[in-house]
Amino acid sequence: MTAPTIPFVRTLSLLGLALLTCAGTARANCLDEEKLEALPAMSAPGTAPAAASPTPPRATLQRMVQDALARSHGIGAARLLAEAAEQDVGEAEASRKPQAFLTGSVGPSIDQDRLGNTSGLQARAGVTWNQVLYDGGRSARLIDWRRQQAEAARLGMLSTQEQITLATTSMALERSRFRMQAVIYGQNVRKMGCLVQALESIVAADKGRTSELVQARKQLQQAELQQVQAQSQARQVEAKLRRMVGDGLPGTEGMSTLMLAVPELPAVLSAAERSVDIHQLAANARALTEIARVVEAGNKPQLSWNLGGNALLSASSGAASVAGGQRNLALTGGVTLSVPILNPAIEYSSQAARKRAEAANLQRAEALEQRRQRIVDVHEQAQSAFDRLQRVGLVLRDSDRLRNFTLQQWQQMGRRSLFDVIGAETDHYNLRVQYINALHDGQQMNATLTSLGTGLSAWLQ
Repeated sequence: MTAPTIPFVRTLSLLGLALLTCAGTARANCLDEEKLEALPAMSAPGTAPAAASPTPPRATLQRMVQDALARSHGIGAARLLAEAAEQDVGEAEASRKPQAFLTGSVGPSIDQDRLGNTSGLQARAGVTWNQVLYDGGRSARLIDWRRQQAEAARLGMLSTQEQITLATTSMALERSRFRMQAVIYGQNVRKMGCLVQALESIVAADKGRTSELVQARKQLQQAELQQVQAQSQARQVEAKLRRMVGDGLPGTEGMSTLMLAVPELPAVLSAAERSVDIHQLAANARALTEIARVVEAGNKPQLSWNLGGNALLSASSGAASVAGGQRNLALTGGVTLSVPILNPAIEYSSQAARKRAEAANLQRAEALEQRRQRIVDVHEQAQSAFDRLQRVGLVLRDSDRLRNFTLQQWQQMGRRSLFDVIGAETDHYNLRVQYINALHDGQQMNATLTSLGTGLSAWLQ
């Protein structure tokens, strides 16, 4: 009876010895890496990270955003448009000041009178000054229109800045997500590698365990495939991030715990009306309102003064010419009043301008409602992500205990099969990846919420 049990006991002894040797070297290193690289991100939401990075993660993100803004052509174009709009304001203001014009002409002339024909060369020069005294408020409304356009252009630049800030933050979080996934899959690879090494030692003494070695190698290859995929996704995100912020990307330390606190929903909803995008739409609506007033003021009386001086110099020759040339000087001045009497098109223009202004106000109201609805949706997604994070964390603790017990029972007592061990390990590492995904999903939602409210640019300052 004892003979059949000797190989089994001997196999278990070899298995236990091989796994203990593996656990004392490679597996111990795996556990140390888990503590150093992954466990800081597994703290409860709202708590401080386990290990502080040399540079605060917010400062790291702020530097990346500043580099992205400095390299962005969109920001440069928006800044130039804002400066051009300011120049338009100066032009509108300068149009109300006195204006002077210099005119001149030179050409031949032919005069005919009762004495005969006279031909010669005439040169004319004149200077004119004029200024509008009253135009029904049209120039003032034009200035206000230009100012609202300049404000809209300035807000458009801030809106572009906010979009780049959100895009940079999102990519930085995605980079942290995939790099942490690669670390977890790498730990799974090393764990499966330890298992394969142990089984190779066992199969060398017991060929009947070859199928288990094949199964372990298959699981090792799957873990390597997952690691390679995560590394590829991380490289893709880093390539996009480099195009925005340049080379020399900082590390991802602390990024997994950067935005764990979900903003209060009433505060975000209240801040939505003060957001840059809504202010820009309001400025556009005010600009269209001023255009309607400009059109209405164009049908009112206009009063202006003008002053001019002209000089005529002519050199004549002909049968009746008695002098070689003559000079004439003239000075004119006065006040001009223009009163529109009939302009059937003005009413249509005025109605169209007012309707465009009303449409702009409705578009602003609609955009605000859509923004508030999106805030509600994103807030729910953020809460759901962090709730999932806590629940996965609880399951993860039991999963860690289960895989340790399963491995112990398999290597020491033979009460579990290799399939149980591999299943427990695979489930554990998949849960860890789910935890990382839930953690970064929640942070992505928090970044979006902040951008929809007060703005990420203000949050980073």
